Amino acid sequence: QVQVAESGGGSVETGGSLRLSCAASGYIDSDTCLGWFRQAPGKEREGVAAIWFGGSMTYYSDSVKGRFTISRDTAKNTVYLQMNSLKLEDTAMYYCTSGLYCSFDGIWYPRPGSNWGQGTQVTVSS
Repeated sequence: QVQVAESGGGSVETGGSLRLSCAASGYIDSDTCLGWFRQAPGKEREGVAAIWFGGSMTYYSDSVKGRFTISRDTAKNTVYLQMNSLKLEDTAMYYCTSGLYCSFDGIWYPRPGSNWGQGTQVTVSS
C-alpha cells in the first residue's frame, strides 16, 4: 500500500495562492492514482483533483477547474496541488489519498481501503 503525508497548508487572503505537497511512500507504479480531497466544517468530503502517477492524465472538480493545478514529481514520489485565486469557499482541511480508481473517461473515486493522510488546513480570509 501507498502511504501519504500532506504539507503546505496555511492561511491566505482571497485571491492568494498556496501549494500543497503530498509525499507518497510504498509501492508506487504507473497505475497508481493519487488525489486531493477536502472537507469543510459541516460538509461532506469532496474530491478536488487527482493525477495518474504514471501518465499525464489529471482530474478536477468543477469548483476548482482553472484555478488549481495538480502535478507530480516521480523522482520525489510527490504530488503537488497548486492553488491560485483562492476563494473563501476553498477553506477546508485538505487530504491526500492513494489508491484512487481513475479511468480514461474521467471517472475517479477512492477505492475501499484507500490510505489517507492526516490532512493539512487551508484557511482563506477576506
